[in-house]
Parts: sequence; C-alpha cells; structure tokens
Amino acid sequence: MRVLLLGSGGRESALAWGLSRSSAVTETIAAPGNPGIAALAETVPLDPSDPAAVVALARRADVDLVVIGPEAPLVAGVADELRAQGRPVFGPSQAAARLEGSKSYAKRLMLAAGVPTAEGRSFSLPEPAIDYLDALGPPYVVKADGLAAGKGVVVTLDRAEAVAAVRERLVERRFGRAGAAIVIEEYLDGEEASAIAFVDGSTALVCDAAQDFKRALDGDRGPNTGGMGSYSPVPACPPDVLARVRAEIVHPLVRATAALGAPFVGALYAGLALTSRGPRVIEINARFGDPEAQALLPRLDSDLGELCLACARGEVAGMRLRWRAEACVAVVLASGGYPGEHATGVEIAGTERAAALEDTLLFHAGTALRGGRLVTAGGRVLVVAGLGGSIERARERAYEAASAIEFEGKQLRSDIALEAAKTQGGAQ
Repeated sequence: MRVLLLGSGGRESALAWGLSRSSAVTETIAAPGNPGIAALAETVPLDPSDPAAVVALARRADVDLVVIGPEAPLVAGVADELRAQGRPVFGPSQAAARLEGSKSYAKRLMLAAGVPTAEGRSFSLPEPAIDYLDALGPPYVVKADGLAAGKGVVVTLDRAEAVAAVRERLVERRFGRAGAAIVIEEYLDGEEASAIAFVDGSTALVCDAAQDFKRALDGDRGPNTGGMGSYSPVPACPPDVLARVRAEIVHPLVRATAALGAPFVGALYAGLALTSRGPRVIEINARFGDPEAQALLPRLDSDLGELCLACARGEVAGMRLRWRAEACVAVVLASGGYPGEHATGVEIAGTERAAALEDTLLFHAGTALRGGRLVTAGGRVLVVAGLGGSIERARERAYEAASAIEFEGKQLRSDIALEAAKTQGGAQ
C-alpha cells in the first residue's frame, strides 16, 4: 500500500523508519518531512494542518492510508476531511482529538469515566485560579488548556513562580488562545511513565511502557521542554501495572469517546504517575509521544504498517503486539538555549558516523539542508537511539552516537535512563 505520513519532527522520523520496514508498505510519501525522512520517503512541501491541501495530495498520490504524526493537524480536523473523502486514516477525528486539544475537556471526560487522575479544576480568571493554588498547596501544577508544544506546563514548589505562571497565561497571554484557560491540579507523586495504545475506535492494544524526560537539565532541573529523551521498557511499570493501565485507564477512555459519538482511532497516549495508590493520569495526548516514539518503535516487532491500517479499518480485534527483547534509550540533541531562544542554521557534523554505529538509529527532529549542508532548524535537532540487551548497554550505544555528532551549542542531558539502568542492573 501507499502511505501518506504527515509531519516533520522526530516522531515522524521514527514513524517513517517503522513504515519503511513494513512488508505491507510499498511507498511512503511524507509531507513536509525532513532531511532524515527524505532518505526513507518522497517528501512534499505542504502544511500538514491544511485540510484542503492534505486531501488534494492524498487524492493526487492515490494513497491507501494516511498516518498523522503531530497533534496540530488532528485538532484542525484533517482526519475528518480525509475520511469524508473515503481515505483510511490513522489519527483521531477533531472531536476525539479534544482529549489533547483541551485539558479541561480531558479532565471532565476522565472524571466522568472514572479514570484515575489528579484532582483539578479549570479557570479563565487569575484570582480564583490563585485561590485554588493555595487550597491545593505545593507542589503547584499549572497547565495551559490548549496546545503549547509541550511547554505549557509549570510544576514548582515556589508559590511566586506558580502565580507568575497563572498570570503569564491568563493575563499576559504568553500562549495565546492555548492559554486563554488553564487547568490547576494536584501534584501526583511517584515515578512517571507513558502508556501508548493502538486504537481502532473500540479495541486497544497497549504498548510496552516508555519514560520521557521533560526537564531541560540533568537531575530533572530547568524548564519543561517537549522532551529531552526517553527509554523503554520501564522497570517501574511491569506487566501487572500495565494491565491496570489497560483496564482502568485506556479501555474506559476508549469506551467514553465512543459513547460520545467520537470514537478514537489512532495512537492514544496516557502520561502516568505511578503513585502509591496505583497509576494515575497526568495528561492525555492524541498521538505518539515525542520522544517516546523514538524509544518504542525500534522495539516494536509487529508490522507498523499493518497495525496502522488495522486501526484505520476498525480491525484490531484479535491482533497482538510483539516486542523485541532489547531495551532502547533515545537521547535528544537540542540547540543551545532550548526551550528558550536558540540559533538555527548551525552546521551539523558526524551524523553519518553516528548512524553507522552498531544497534544505533538516528532520527531527525529539527534539521534542514542548506547548500547541501545539514544544519539545525529547530530546538530539538536530532534523536539518537541505542538498542541493547540491557538498559545500560542501550544507554552506552545512544551516548556513543551522541558524542559522534557535533554542532555549535549542542545541548543534551547526560542522565537519560540512568536510574533505570541502575535499577535493572549492569549490561548484558
């Protein structure tokens, strides 16, 4: 089959890699793609959030399946327009994507469906929001209601910082419409994990857990980012805990969206806190996590193309996910200053050397070609993923590849999966 992949980031680079390995996929077209994706697929310059342009390309290329990577096209209703034209789509409708597009909506739906999550309320005015902050007490959690590229959340012990976050969103409108409303909720203790499921509207296949590292600096310090690295599997989320996630979180959400007339089709993401009371939802997303996809997809032994098509056709029942035994650690190489102001157009060296290393994969996130040279074109630039018989071995390979790549201002965390490697034990 011919597949149209929408998006241009590290997640889409991993999806393109997975689709390139599928026996069901004969050709992949990516819009707009990036230099790394271009090595695996034909790329077409196009705004993936423009429904009319996407529909026209899908018709012109006569694709059999559209895989939507990022959240913005989903919230813009691109999947709806494609389905109206009879195109199978891996990605939820605009209505189902509200799970990610509005944290207030997601919170209400989870509470109504009995999904374990943090206590919280939504606000559009600063004064009652600040009163609620004081009622909950520290640590304080303030979230922009809409899409903010992973940068709309503040978690802090400092009341002044929490109050400033409220005012930045509701008064100064730092995040525009995405911050016109906010959600304030209780802080959930416990280690975090990400559970992602392939969903066909009624049936869900839950992936092995991954763990994301949101803070910019080692030791979980610094500002929140879109994610500085990830790994899978997660020792703190063994099969019995994952079974609870499936029964108490994923399946109730799938049933709830179907009951509302907005069945979820695509990758359903649950960001979790593994608390002493069991798994609790921190956030819900309507697509693969980034960079969780870069740690999960290299471990997926099932055919990605077949899975995405089965979801689009409502044919997941009876299928099972197969996983490689190896662990995978993915490390993000970011521009200096990220997630704040950062330079672009900086030349990158060493990618071929890194990609040639054993059991190592290189995914492009924010790169471009200028005059035949590979340069930075975003905050998160590249993701290097290492596979190994243990988390420690996978870390070694990922960081060996990371050290082979050079560009001015290169920024990375040195502690991705470090504690998990200590928990699991030494290399195998």
